[in-house]
Amino acid sequence: MLNVKIIVARTPGKVTLETAELDENTLPADSILVKTLYSAVSAGTECAWISGNANNPGQKFPFYPGYSAVGRVVKVGKDVTNFAEGDAVIAPWGGHRSYIVSPAAPVFTGAHKITDSRVDLKDASIAHIASFPMLGVRRLNIQMGESVMIAGLGILGQVAVQAAKYSGAVPVLGCDFSPERRELALKLGADAVFDPRDPDFAEKLRAANGGKKVNAVVEVTGKAAALKQALGYTAKMGRISLLGCTRVPDCPIDFYRDVHLPGITLIGAHTSNRPGVDSRPGEWSEHDDYDVILKYLATGRFDFASLIHQTFSPADCTQVYDTLLHEPDPPMGIVFDWSLLKED
Repeated sequence: MLNVKIIVARTPGKVTLETAELDENTLPADSILVKTLYSAVSAGTECAWISGNANNPGQKFPFYPGYSAVGRVVKVGKDVTNFAEGDAVIAPWGGHRSYIVSPAAPVFTGAHKITDSRVDLKDASIAHIASFPMLGVRRLNIQMGESVMIAGLGILGQVAVQAAKYSGAVPVLGCDFSPERRELALKLGADAVFDPRDPDFAEKLRAANGGKKVNAVVEVTGKAAALKQALGYTAKMGRISLLGCTRVPDCPIDFYRDVHLPGITLIGAHTSNRPGVDSRPGEWSEHDDYDVILKYLATGRFDFASLIHQTFSPADCTQVYDTLLHEPDPPMGIVFDWSLLKED
């Protein structure tokens, strides 16, 4: 029997590290057992569920946060032929836990092999999280030379900045309350950044875009007020991909004036709507996006190291989530290093 360490919220707002037993002999024939090396925190989504947001579909406790991890295969099911012990893998949707059981098939929730030794595995812990902004950018079908705004510059927004740049967007613009996040976006490829609270925000945006509104927006914040603002700076017949989860409808939007008349297209970009296996234009499967992300990490096109601001032992999870839930400006990129836990 394996002792598995698991991060769990048994009640709203309270996160702890627990131990459970796993019988390795019950590993499904079509699955692999992964020993976790790193798991990345997706702060916005995880905190929304940990806090018990009433608009979460199927919200219940206990809740097991975490869905973007990387590790090495320690056991394979008897029918598995595409993985071997020792393989480095992305293990999505498995939670923050020391061992993860993942399907071996290249399907939704399935593990994905990392074959290029140039990929830093700590950076790769963000790969599954990064697949979300990849979808948000792809759904816009950006044409070379179109202007794109990334609204919200947390981890997802910073990946979206890089993805938009490599999709041919010019200029790539970004906005966020945080000066540090704005500076990071410039480092990662944004052409200009703004504070959306600036009274001259709209004028500065147009000045950076040849006097025009933007062709497309990736709305990352999930805030209704940010969406309303985005409708105001999007050009006629422009597109907005809704990447952030707008769970709280706390800002009225005049759909006739703000959407209908200017012909703006609102595009849902939730990862649950992407194809499970076969990619198509504008929406690729998770595994096809993993391939691109890993290629871009290996060749230095994507910079994920700059997104990781703090690394913690999973034993510190209570403190980490308290900070994320209650600090007005929490650290952006947090990764749990599972090697820092002592083996039982």
